[in-house]
Amino acid sequence: MSRFQNNMLGCVEFQQSIRYGRRHLLHAGAIGALGLTLAGLQARTALSQNTGIELPKRRAKACIFLFMWGGPSQLETFDLKPEAPAEVRGEFNPISTKVPGMQICEHFSQLANLTDKISIIRSLTHDDPAHLSSGHATLTGHLAPVLKSDADPPSSKDSPHLGSLIAKLRPSSGGMPSFVAMPWKAFHPAAPGGEAPGQHGGWLGSAFDGMLLQGDLNDPNWRPQGLSLPADMDLERLDSRVELLKTLDAQRIQLHRSQNAAAYASHQAQAMDMIGSARVRDAFDLSQERDSTRERYGRNLHGQCVLMARRLVEHGVPLVSINWHNDGKNFWDTHGNNFKRLKDDLIPPADRALSALIMDLDERGLLEETLVAWVGEFGRRPQITANNAGREHWPFCYNGILAGGGIQRGMIYGASDKHAAYPISDPVSPQDFATTILHAMGLPTQSTLLDREDRPHRITAGRILHELLV
Repeated sequence: MSRFQNNMLGCVEFQQSIRYGRRHLLHAGAIGALGLTLAGLQARTALSQNTGIELPKRRAKACIFLFMWGGPSQLETFDLKPEAPAEVRGEFNPISTKVPGMQICEHFSQLANLTDKISIIRSLTHDDPAHLSSGHATLTGHLAPVLKSDADPPSSKDSPHLGSLIAKLRPSSGGMPSFVAMPWKAFHPAAPGGEAPGQHGGWLGSAFDGMLLQGDLNDPNWRPQGLSLPADMDLERLDSRVELLKTLDAQRIQLHRSQNAAAYASHQAQAMDMIGSARVRDAFDLSQERDSTRERYGRNLHGQCVLMARRLVEHGVPLVSINWHNDGKNFWDTHGNNFKRLKDDLIPPADRALSALIMDLDERGLLEETLVAWVGEFGRRPQITANNAGREHWPFCYNGILAGGGIQRGMIYGASDKHAAYPISDPVSPQDFATTILHAMGLPTQSTLLDREDRPHRITAGRILHELLV
């Protein structure tokens, strides 16, 4: 990775290890540990019910968004150029797939047998080579407030994550959260506080932040924080803490006298469900999966996160976002040692988990109603760096995958030039990618929403890729 100095574009070696300390329950009770204060629940209810927007028919009921943080190389994944010069084509070879004429990297051998169930986009493009601002565009469907920057942390000016928009316009029911992210918030050491923007409710407000599942889901002792009661607290005692929360939030409630009391009570019950419901606890319990299923996804952090995502959408969570985890080796940001990192550390778990997810959803009859997205914030420079076998940032042409809910199967969308450097047909922006996902999920992407200061914002800034839709 390049070093970040003096507020210039760049990134530094990720030295920090992410500590997953146990959060303490708030004194007001276990609801607070989930970030579900009663005022917050009331805000979610009111905002989701009073938008005045007619929702179109949806093709997908849920989306699993696999964010390959760091930027995978298009030349080592789904757009290899075997006829290019050695300093461009690299070390990997293309292989044939189940779709005649469609070739992908040899190390995606499992996915090669499933290309009749996915669509590959080879013409994603933009001009922002910074992780943070380009990541914001990928996760929100809008340009970041500050472009080409790896130094700007999350703010209330950010656009909402796709999951936050879902939480507002098509929230879940039955006590399940509307938006879950795991296993961490994507991180960049150049940003104050480290956290990348575009992962929150943004101008919608923190009431629409996702529920974050942290830690190593592959650890047999892992449990989601905040979904179980302390040993010295039963549901009766929790009820009394809820009454305390009502008192503490009374002043906020008075500021929103127009809110519907029935909706308030309903979402108080929903918060209780998330803590006391066996169904909710079951959804987050990976130990209920067969060992063979867990092996199928890969006994590693990414594989178990993807398996958890399948469980959550099966139980009614409409959007689950998985950020590629902190492995201490710069994620997909292969400035150096590109080929060994991809072959040994990155592609095998990615191929295994994505392939298992597609097969599992298909076998369960869920693929038609679950949209799967696989994408990074940009690609890699075609010219290999001679002294360290790496590839630098390259936003001008890269790949993404869409599959399932409402998406065409076995399709290649767009094409690149002879070096996979620039699109030569059907260019797709990150905004277009996000807009197509939200359209498939039944969001009115061309409509506007009001932020907390009643300023209008378009839901997404891209166009719908109708050719990719069934």
